[in-house]
Amino acid sequence: MRIFTDLAELKAAKGEHLGYTDWREISQERVNLFADATDDHQWIHVDADRAKEGPFGGTIAHGYLSLALVPSFMQELFRVEGIRMAVNYGLNKVRFPRPVPVGSRVRAGAEIVDVKGTPAGTLANLRVTIEVEGADRPSCIAETLSLFVREE
Repeated sequence: MRIFTDLAELKAAKGEHLGYTDWREISQERVNLFADATDDHQWIHVDADRAKEGPFGGTIAHGYLSLALVPSFMQELFRVEGIRMAVNYGLNKVRFPRPVPVGSRVRAGAEIVDVKGTPAGTLANLRVTIEVEGADRPSCIAETLSLFVREE
């Protein structure tokens, strides 16, 4: 985990890759719970029998499930000290280039794209790439925005 002692140190790290998280398994139970939480019960996610005959040869995770894991991945990759809080400010761009098969393992890496001051605090743009173990291309690429507010 990379620890930044303050926001100036985070800004100085623009362009730096923060490394990778540990691998996490994407279980059918996790996919089913996500389907329940989002009311997205499309058969390619939750119907294992039907999905075997479908385009992916089995059930796959929701793209938004991968995206929902980003905050926990970021907690594993870095921390900024000397702030009052950090909040999700949104996304610039998200793509899902390949599916995540249920039973596979994923991890994330992140690069600091930009860090700039705003009237509300310091806004950091990170490019997060989620990989499926053994796959030739990522399953999710997201440009995330986080707002860091200094301690007063």
